[in-house]
Amino acid sequence: MTVDFHQPSTWDDALAVKAAHPDAVPVAGGTDVMVELNFDRRRPPALLDLGRVTELAQWGQDGAHLRLGAGVSYRRIIDELGSRLPGLALAARTVGSAQIRNRGTVGGNLGSASPAGDAHPPLLAGDALVELASVRGTRRVPVREFFTGPKRSVLAPDELIAAVLVEPAAGAQQFAKVGTRTAMVIAVCSFALALDPVRRKVGTGIGSAAPTPVRATAAAALAGAELPWDSGAALPAGLAQRFGELVAGAAAPIDDVRGTAAYRRQALAVLARRTLTWAWEEYTRCG
Repeated sequence: MTVDFHQPSTWDDALAVKAAHPDAVPVAGGTDVMVELNFDRRRPPALLDLGRVTELAQWGQDGAHLRLGAGVSYRRIIDELGSRLPGLALAARTVGSAQIRNRGTVGGNLGSASPAGDAHPPLLAGDALVELASVRGTRRVPVREFFTGPKRSVLAPDELIAAVLVEPAAGAQQFAKVGTRTAMVIAVCSFALALDPVRRKVGTGIGSAAPTPVRATAAAALAGAELPWDSGAALPAGLAQRFGELVAGAAAPIDDVRGTAAYRRQALAVLARRTLTWAWEEYTRCG
C-alpha cells in the first residue's frame, strides 16, 4: 500500500494540506503513530509531518494562560516550564524513556486521545483549553469537553491541534500513577490534583480508569469547601479518606490485562489521598 507523505514548512500550508487530505495522519514526535505503523495496527493513506512547522514548537504567555504549541516536547516542559506547570511537568517525567520525552509532545498525546495519556489528568486538573485550527478558522475547546470516547475526540477531519493553553499554577500541584514501573509503562490508573488558593478550588484529573480521562467533580467540591485555606492548618480529620472515596467513585474502570476494575478503584483512592496530603503539606509550607 502506498502512503503519501506531506511535509509542509508553515502552519498555513499544514492546514491547507489537512483540508485537502483529511485522512492524513499528523506526525510530530511520532512516538505513538510510528508504533502503530511498525506493528501494522494502522495504515493511513497519508502522513502529515509537522516537524518543520516552527510555530508549533513555541510557547509563551497568552493573556492569563501559557500557550504551549502542540510541538513542544515533554523534555522542554520539564526543563522550561517545571515551576509554572508543575503538575504537567511531573506527568511528563513519567512518559516513556529520555528519548521518548525528547520527541513526544502534549499535542500528540491529545491527538491520540487515549484514556491512559499521562498528560491528560494534569490538563484536566488545570482546566486547560485545546486550540484547534483549520482553514475555516480557530476554536478553543475546554479539555474536559475534548474527549468523546476511547481514542476519540471533537477534532474535525480537517482540523489540527495548534496548542494547549493552561493557566500557570496558582498553588501546589501533584501527579501520580500506578504501573509496573515509574516510566516506560502505560498507566494502570493515574491521578492529578491542582490547588488554587486564590479561587479556593481543587482541580482533579483521572486517567486510565474510564472510557475517557475524567474529573472527580464531587471530590473537588468537597475539598474546595473543607480545606482550611485561610489558616493553613492541617487537613481536617477524615477529609483525605472521603476525598479518595469520591475520586474512586468518579471512575468507570474496566478489567483488562493491566488490572481489574476493583484494583483501579482502590489504587485511585490511595493516589487521591496521597496527592491531596502532599499538595496540602506543600501549601502549608509555602503559604
